[in-house]
Amino acid sequence: MPKTIKRIVLTACLCGLLFLLGAAGCVAPQSFTFYVTADNRNFTPPEHPGSAYFTGVCEAIRDLGSGAFIISPGDIDPPDRTYATIQQVLGQSYTWYPVVGNHEFGKPEYMEWLRNYNVGGCRLPNIVRGGPPGAVESCYSFNYGNAYFVVLNLYYDGERDNAGTPMVNDALYQWLADGLAANRKPIIFVAGHEPAVPLWDMDTGRWRHVGSSLDRDPATDYRFWSLLGKHHVTAYLCGHTHNSSVAKINGVWQLDAGHARGLGDTGAPSTFLQIRVTGEQVDCDVFRSADAGKQPYRNAYSERLR
Repeated sequence: MPKTIKRIVLTACLCGLLFLLGAAGCVAPQSFTFYVTADNRNFTPPEHPGSAYFTGVCEAIRDLGSGAFIISPGDIDPPDRTYATIQQVLGQSYTWYPVVGNHEFGKPEYMEWLRNYNVGGCRLPNIVRGGPPGAVESCYSFNYGNAYFVVLNLYYDGERDNAGTPMVNDALYQWLADGLAANRKPIIFVAGHEPAVPLWDMDTGRWRHVGSSLDRDPATDYRFWSLLGKHHVTAYLCGHTHNSSVAKINGVWQLDAGHARGLGDTGAPSTFLQIRVTGEQVDCDVFRSADAGKQPYRNAYSERLR
Protein backbone atom coordinates (compact mmCIF):
# COMPACT_ATOMS: atom_id res chain seq x y z
CA MET A 1 0.00 0.00 0.00
CA PRO A 2 1.46 3.45 -0.90
CA LYS A 3 2.60 5.54 2.06
CA THR A 4 0.14 8.35 1.26
CA ILE A 5 -2.78 5.93 1.30
CA LYS A 6 -1.56 4.40 4.56
CA ARG A 7 -1.46 7.86 6.12
CA ILE A 8 -5.01 8.65 5.00
CA VAL A 9 -6.32 5.32 6.35
CA LEU A 10 -4.47 5.77 9.64
CA THR A 11 -5.80 9.34 10.02
CA ALA A 12 -9.34 8.16 9.34
CA CYS A 13 -9.00 5.39 11.93
CA LEU A 14 -7.65 7.80 14.55
CA CYS A 15 -10.44 10.28 13.86
CA GLY A 16 -13.01 7.54 14.22
CA LEU A 17 -11.50 6.44 17.53
CA LEU A 18 -11.46 10.02 18.81
CA PHE A 19 -15.10 10.44 17.77
CA LEU A 20 -16.12 7.32 19.71
CA LEU A 21 -14.21 8.42 22.80
CA GLY A 22 -15.67 11.92 22.62
CA ALA A 23 -19.20 10.68 22.05
CA ALA A 24 -18.87 8.42 25.07
CA GLY A 25 -18.20 11.49 27.19
CA CYS A 26 -15.52 9.70 29.20
CA VAL A 27 -12.52 11.91 28.47
CA ALA A 28 -12.94 14.65 31.09
CA PRO A 29 -14.58 15.47 34.41
CA GLN A 30 -18.00 17.07 34.65
CA SER A 31 -16.50 20.06 36.47
CA PHE A 32 -13.57 21.91 34.95
CA THR A 33 -12.09 25.33 34.17
CA PHE A 34 -10.83 26.67 30.87
CA TYR A 35 -9.52 30.01 29.67
CA VAL A 36 -10.12 32.30 26.71
CA THR A 37 -7.41 34.61 25.37
CA ALA A 38 -7.56 36.59 22.13
CA ASP A 39 -5.73 39.14 19.99
CA ASN A 40 -2.28 38.81 21.52
CA ARG A 41 -0.75 39.16 18.04
CA ASN A 42 2.89 40.22 17.80
CA PHE A 43 3.30 40.62 21.56
CA THR A 44 5.04 37.34 22.26
CA PRO A 45 8.73 36.51 22.80
CA PRO A 46 11.37 36.99 21.56
CA GLU A 47 10.38 40.52 20.43
CA HIS A 48 8.22 41.15 23.50
CA PRO A 49 9.36 38.99 26.41
CA GLY A 50 8.32 39.35 30.02
CA SER A 51 5.23 39.80 32.15
CA ALA A 52 4.13 43.08 30.53
CA TYR A 53 2.91 41.23 27.41
CA PHE A 54 1.28 37.89 26.51
CA THR A 55 3.71 36.00 28.74
CA GLY A 56 2.17 37.82 31.70
CA VAL A 57 -1.31 36.61 30.72
CA CYS A 58 -0.05 33.03 30.67
CA GLU A 59 1.64 33.53 34.04
CA ALA A 60 -1.61 34.84 35.54
CA ILE A 61 -3.46 31.79 34.19
CA ARG A 62 -0.78 29.52 35.65
CA ASP A 63 -1.13 31.21 39.04
CA LEU A 64 -4.88 30.55 38.97
CA GLY A 65 -4.27 26.85 38.45
CA SER A 66 -3.85 26.58 34.64
CA GLY A 67 -7.20 24.89 34.00
CA ALA A 68 -7.84 22.26 31.34
CA PHE A 69 -7.04 24.27 28.21
CA ILE A 70 -7.04 27.65 26.47
CA ILE A 71 -9.21 28.62 23.49
CA SER A 72 -7.91 31.61 21.52
CA PRO A 73 -10.48 33.26 19.20
CA GLY A 74 -8.08 34.60 16.61
CA ASP A 75 -5.33 37.15 15.91
CA ILE A 76 -2.77 34.86 17.51
CA ASP A 77 -0.01 35.49 14.99
CA PRO A 78 2.58 34.22 14.73
CA PRO A 79 0.77 31.09 15.99
CA ASP A 80 3.97 29.16 16.61
CA ARG A 81 5.20 31.85 19.02
CA THR A 82 1.87 32.00 20.82
CA TYR A 83 1.96 28.23 21.31
CA ALA A 84 5.62 28.30 22.37
CA THR A 85 4.80 30.91 25.02
CA ILE A 86 1.90 28.82 26.32
CA GLN A 87 4.14 25.76 26.48
CA GLN A 88 6.94 27.65 28.21
CA VAL A 89 4.68 28.94 30.97
CA LEU A 90 1.97 26.27 31.26
CA GLY A 91 3.88 23.14 30.22
CA GLN A 92 4.85 21.30 27.05
CA SER A 93 1.71 19.16 27.07
CA TYR A 94 -0.76 21.97 27.78
CA THR A 95 -3.73 21.96 25.37
CA TRP A 96 -4.36 24.97 23.16
CA TYR A 97 -7.29 25.33 20.76
CA PRO A 98 -6.61 28.11 18.19
CA VAL A 99 -9.17 29.92 16.05
CA VAL A 100 -8.38 31.59 12.72
CA GLY A 101 -8.53 35.40 12.85
CA ASN A 102 -8.30 38.10 10.23
CA HIS A 103 -4.54 38.36 10.76
CA GLU A 104 -3.98 34.65 10.10
CA PHE A 105 -5.99 33.89 6.98
CA GLY A 106 -3.97 36.21 4.73
CA LYS A 107 -0.58 34.76 5.66
CA PRO A 108 0.10 31.40 3.93
CA GLU A 109 2.76 30.46 6.48
CA TYR A 110 0.37 31.00 9.38
CA MET A 111 -2.41 28.99 7.76
CA GLU A 112 0.01 26.20 6.94
CA TRP A 113 1.14 26.08 10.56
CA LEU A 114 -2.46 25.93 11.80
CA ARG A 115 -3.35 23.19 9.30
CA ASN A 116 -0.39 21.12 10.46
CA TYR A 117 -1.23 21.78 14.11
CA ASN A 118 -4.56 19.99 13.60
CA VAL A 119 -3.57 17.84 10.65
CA GLY A 120 -6.39 15.67 9.33
CA GLY A 121 -8.89 17.63 11.40
CA CYS A 122 -8.42 15.38 14.42
CA ARG A 123 -4.93 15.84 15.83
CA LEU A 124 -6.06 17.99 18.75
CA PRO A 125 -7.34 16.27 21.92
CA ASN A 126 -11.00 15.26 22.24
CA ILE A 127 -11.96 16.15 18.65
CA VAL A 128 -15.27 14.63 17.63
CA ARG A 129 -15.67 16.24 14.22
CA GLY A 130 -13.36 17.78 11.66
CA GLY A 131 -14.34 20.71 9.50
CA PRO A 132 -16.13 20.83 6.15
CA PRO A 133 -14.25 20.23 2.85
CA GLY A 134 -11.68 22.97 2.40
CA ALA A 135 -11.49 23.75 6.12
CA VAL A 136 -11.00 20.32 7.66
CA GLU A 137 -8.31 21.51 10.07
CA SER A 138 -9.44 25.06 10.88
CA CYS A 139 -13.05 24.22 11.77
CA TYR A 140 -13.55 21.51 14.34
CA SER A 141 -15.59 20.46 17.33
CA PHE A 142 -14.61 18.68 20.51
CA ASN A 143 -16.18 17.36 23.69
CA TYR A 144 -14.87 17.98 27.16
CA GLY A 145 -16.81 16.62 30.10
CA ASN A 146 -20.45 17.65 29.73
CA ALA A 147 -19.70 20.43 27.23
CA TYR A 148 -19.55 20.57 23.43
CA PHE A 149 -17.24 23.09 21.76
CA VAL A 150 -17.30 24.29 18.15
CA VAL A 151 -14.49 26.29 16.52
CA LEU A 152 -15.42 28.27 13.40
CA ASN A 153 -13.13 29.63 10.72
CA LEU A 154 -15.16 32.66 9.65
CA TYR A 155 -12.89 33.17 6.62
CA TYR A 156 -13.95 29.91 4.97
CA ASP A 157 -15.97 30.48 1.79
CA GLY A 158 -17.23 26.95 1.21
CA GLU A 159 -14.10 25.93 -0.71
CA ARG A 160 -11.05 27.66 0.80
CA ASP A 161 -10.07 28.19 4.42
CA ASN A 162 -8.45 31.59 3.72
CA ALA A 163 -10.99 33.40 1.54
CA GLY A 164 -11.06 36.62 3.55
CA THR A 165 -14.64 37.88 3.95
CA PRO A 166 -15.87 37.03 7.47
CA MET A 167 -19.27 35.40 7.34
CA VAL A 168 -21.20 32.36 8.47
CA ASN A 169 -22.02 31.47 4.86
CA ASP A 170 -24.26 28.64 3.71
CA ALA A 171 -21.56 25.94 3.85
CA LEU A 172 -20.30 26.94 7.29
CA TYR A 173 -23.82 27.41 8.58
CA GLN A 174 -24.84 23.91 7.46
CA TRP A 175 -21.73 22.33 8.99
CA LEU A 176 -22.43 24.11 12.27
CA ALA A 177 -26.13 23.24 12.17
CA ASP A 178 -25.42 19.54 11.58
CA GLY A 179 -23.01 19.40 14.51
CA LEU A 180 -25.37 21.19 16.87
CA ALA A 181 -28.22 18.89 15.87
CA ALA A 182 -26.12 15.80 16.61
CA ASN A 183 -24.78 17.07 19.94
CA ARG A 184 -26.11 15.57 23.16
CA LYS A 185 -24.08 17.59 25.67
CA PRO A 186 -26.07 20.05 27.83
CA ILE A 187 -23.50 22.88 27.65
CA ILE A 188 -22.39 24.34 24.30
CA PHE A 189 -19.72 26.88 23.42
CA VAL A 190 -19.11 28.21 19.90
CA ALA A 191 -15.94 30.17 19.13
CA GLY A 192 -15.18 32.48 16.21
CA HIS A 193 -12.94 35.49 15.80
CA GLU A 194 -15.44 38.26 15.05
CA PRO A 195 -18.41 39.24 17.21
CA ALA A 196 -21.98 39.05 16.00
CA VAL A 197 -22.62 42.40 17.72
CA PRO A 198 -19.51 44.52 18.39
CA LEU A 199 -19.82 46.10 21.83
CA TRP A 200 -17.88 48.72 23.78
CA ASP A 201 -15.22 47.87 26.34
CA MET A 202 -16.73 47.34 29.78
CA ASP A 203 -14.19 49.69 31.43
CA THR A 204 -13.04 52.26 28.87
CA GLY A 205 -16.06 52.44 26.58
CA ARG A 206 -13.92 52.07 23.46
CA TRP A 207 -15.97 50.83 20.50
CA ARG A 208 -14.39 49.28 17.40
CA HIS A 209 -15.26 47.30 14.25
CA VAL A 210 -18.95 48.25 14.26
CA GLY A 211 -20.46 47.35 10.91
CA SER A 212 -17.34 45.50 9.81
CA SER A 213 -17.63 42.33 11.90
CA LEU A 214 -20.28 39.64 11.36
CA ASP A 215 -22.77 42.52 11.47
CA ARG A 216 -21.58 43.63 8.00
CA ASP A 217 -24.12 41.14 6.62
CA PRO A 218 -27.20 41.44 8.86
CA ALA A 219 -29.07 38.56 7.20
CA THR A 220 -26.40 35.90 7.73
CA ASP A 221 -25.54 37.36 11.14
CA TYR A 222 -29.16 37.06 12.29
CA ARG A 223 -29.44 33.54 10.84
CA PHE A 224 -26.29 32.49 12.70
CA TRP A 225 -27.43 33.94 16.02
CA SER A 226 -30.88 32.40 15.63
CA LEU A 227 -29.25 29.00 15.13
CA LEU A 228 -27.30 29.40 18.36
CA GLY A 229 -30.50 30.30 20.16
CA LYS A 230 -32.40 27.38 18.66
CA HIS A 231 -29.85 24.92 20.05
CA HIS A 232 -29.53 26.67 23.42
CA VAL A 233 -25.87 27.52 22.97
CA THR A 234 -24.50 28.78 26.27
CA ALA A 235 -22.02 31.29 24.87
CA TYR A 236 -20.29 32.53 21.74
CA LEU A 237 -16.59 33.22 22.39
CA CYS A 238 -14.98 35.93 20.26
CA GLY A 239 -12.34 38.65 20.04
CA HIS A 240 -11.36 41.05 17.22
CA THR A 241 -12.44 44.30 18.89
CA HIS A 242 -9.70 44.33 21.58
CA ASN A 243 -12.53 45.39 23.91
CA SER A 244 -13.92 43.02 26.50
CA SER A 245 -17.66 42.69 27.01
CA VAL A 246 -20.13 40.17 28.42
CA ALA A 247 -23.68 40.46 27.12
CA LYS A 248 -26.73 38.26 26.71
CA ILE A 249 -28.23 38.84 23.26
CA ASN A 250 -31.55 37.18 22.46
CA GLY A 251 -30.89 34.40 24.94
CA VAL A 252 -27.25 33.66 24.02
CA TRP A 253 -24.22 35.07 25.81
CA GLN A 254 -21.56 36.79 23.70
CA LEU A 255 -18.21 36.83 25.50
CA ASP A 256 -15.64 39.12 23.89
CA ALA A 257 -12.25 38.28 25.41
CA GLY A 258 -10.74 41.64 24.49
CA HIS A 259 -6.98 41.58 23.93
CA ALA A 260 -4.20 39.68 25.71
CA ARG A 261 -1.39 41.97 24.53
CA GLY A 262 -0.49 43.44 27.90
CA LEU A 263 1.08 46.84 27.19
CA GLY A 264 0.65 46.24 23.47
CA ASP A 265 -2.73 48.02 23.54
CA THR A 266 -3.42 50.57 26.25
CA GLY A 267 -6.84 51.54 24.86
CA ALA A 268 -8.41 48.87 27.07
CA PRO A 269 -7.00 46.68 29.85
CA SER A 270 -5.30 43.44 28.87
CA THR A 271 -7.80 40.65 29.51
CA PHE A 272 -8.48 36.93 29.69
CA LEU A 273 -11.61 35.01 30.58
CA GLN A 274 -11.84 32.20 33.10
CA ILE A 275 -14.86 29.95 32.51
CA ARG A 276 -15.81 27.49 35.22
CA VAL A 277 -18.11 24.57 34.51
CA THR A 278 -19.56 22.92 37.63
CA GLY A 279 -21.95 20.18 36.64
CA GLU A 280 -24.42 22.08 34.45
CA GLN A 281 -23.63 25.45 36.01
CA VAL A 282 -21.34 27.84 34.09
CA ASP A 283 -19.63 30.95 35.47
CA CYS A 284 -17.44 33.48 33.67
CA ASP A 285 -14.83 35.64 35.39
CA VAL A 286 -13.18 38.48 33.47
CA PHE A 287 -9.58 39.01 34.58
CA ARG A 288 -8.07 42.36 33.62
CA SER A 289 -4.73 44.03 34.10
CA ALA A 290 -4.80 46.40 37.04
CA ASP A 291 -2.17 48.74 35.57
CA ALA A 292 -2.35 49.25 31.79
CA GLY A 293 -1.20 45.76 30.90
CA LYS A 294 1.20 45.02 33.74
CA GLN A 295 0.80 42.42 36.44
CA PRO A 296 -1.20 41.74 38.51
CA TYR A 297 -4.44 40.67 36.82
CA ARG A 298 -7.57 41.06 38.93
CA ASN A 299 -11.04 39.55 38.72
CA ALA A 300 -12.85 42.61 37.39
CA TYR A 301 -16.27 41.16 36.57
CA SER A 302 -18.19 37.92 37.10
CA GLU A 303 -21.33 36.56 35.49
CA ARG A 304 -23.31 33.33 35.85
CA LEU A 305 -24.03 32.16 32.34
CA ARG A 306 -26.11 29.12 33.20
